[in-house]
Amino acid sequence: MAVELNHTIVHASDPVASTRFMSEVLGLPKAQPVGPFLAIRTANGVGLDYIRGEAPIWKEHYAFHVSESEFEEIFDRVKARGLTWWADPQKARPGECNTRFGGRGFYFDDPDGHFLEVFWMPSGGKP
Repeated sequence: MAVELNHTIVHASDPVASTRFMSEVLGLPKAQPVGPFLAIRTANGVGLDYIRGEAPIWKEHYAFHVSESEFEEIFDRVKARGLTWWADPQKARPGECNTRFGGRGFYFDDPDGHFLEVFWMPSGGKP
């Protein structure tokens, strides 16, 4: 059997607000309760299982590989919310997208400061 990531736990100061943010910005289904978690599933079945965390929240990085049309839709929603985005993980190039792997990508923060990355590649491959 091939090893696959099934889920990861995401600590949030307000899991309801955080899952709403992720669902709305990324265009994912609404979170569903799973035991003590609020879980969102991505298209490849990986679960983002949100739970209330104690302050300060340890900030993590989550990267999402999307199609070109999904990229444009997500990027439009990020801009419509007035969120800051960067082309690079160092946050040195605000308001820009990168063109790594022949596609486009950008980074932005969720409400708790988790560092989110959205990217697409024309070949549909993975970096």
